[in-house]
Amino acid sequence: MFRNRKIIAFLLVISTSLLATFSFYFWQVAKSANLNVDGKEAAVLYIPKGGTYEGVLDSLNGQKLIHDQISFGFLSKFMNFRDSVKPGRYEIEPNEDNRSFIAKLRSGAQDEVKLTFNNIRLKSDLAERLSANLSIDKEILLNKLNDPAVCEKYGFTTENIMCMFLPDTYFMWWTLTEDEFLDRMKHEYDVFWTDERKGKAATTTTMSPVEIGIMASIVQSETNKTDEMPTIAGVYVNRIKQGMPLQADPTVKFAIGDFSIKRIMKKHLSIDSPYNTYKVQGLPPGPVALPEKKAIDAVLNYGKHSYVYFCAKEDFSGYHNFASDLSAHNANARLFHNAMNERGIK
Repeated sequence: MFRNRKIIAFLLVISTSLLATFSFYFWQVAKSANLNVDGKEAAVLYIPKGGTYEGVLDSLNGQKLIHDQISFGFLSKFMNFRDSVKPGRYEIEPNEDNRSFIAKLRSGAQDEVKLTFNNIRLKSDLAERLSANLSIDKEILLNKLNDPAVCEKYGFTTENIMCMFLPDTYFMWWTLTEDEFLDRMKHEYDVFWTDERKGKAATTTTMSPVEIGIMASIVQSETNKTDEMPTIAGVYVNRIKQGMPLQADPTVKFAIGDFSIKRIMKKHLSIDSPYNTYKVQGLPPGPVALPEKKAIDAVLNYGKHSYVYFCAKEDFSGYHNFASDLSAHNANARLFHNAMNERGIK
């Protein structure tokens, strides 16, 4: 009898010790730092569509983000993650533990991408930028941007669809599809084009939002000085009202396809293109860059003046000299051309 009690007591001690040991081990497996150990900032794990548990491990190992693969594997199986891999972009905080990160992966609680795009002129540039930051296929997106039916769905043509993409910073899911991205951009476009802006476009400029976007792309290509944009916009509005060609150098660069040109020469003006506004009357069929919001507002609030000419200042400050008649403009142009010659700009 006494012996049986000793055996039972011994077994209880052993069981308690084993339970305590297992509990401590399990706590270590779950709560100890195991991912991005000693990292200074959040790291990122990308899981593509169709991704597997083995692929997750390969990525973590490849980036040297996992300290103990055995403990991660044990808890992954215990938490039923191995068969619940979800695509997405997942940030890993410095010294993150297994349990919190596996729970994040299993639930698909991905982190958004902070996407900023600007200084983009061509569809191919946009597709390249997006495919570098989202899981979007650039060729699929390009095909959609060149598809008349897709563009018509959003109220645009293949030539002016780029007006829909307003440069800004957006937060998006990395797993966004091409169609979901286009839907999001149309939503952002509609949000920006408030009834107030639409009303001002109709009454003040007599241009459609798309036409304003096209003009805005030219204005911003002429100057990066926000305070000067309304004045330049006013020049182009005056030219249109007076039946003058726009004669906008950025449209010629776009027509040629060479944006490195620093000086437009007579040989450049001979190109046959609907974007050569020296030869074609009115606005080109599409924007020459993604129209920025500040440039659109500059066109909507264009300067009321008599200027129909402008020329870069000879001090290369980025600002312009404006003129209401050709003789004054020619004098300004000579100053600038002389300054370019002195600097050897061709």
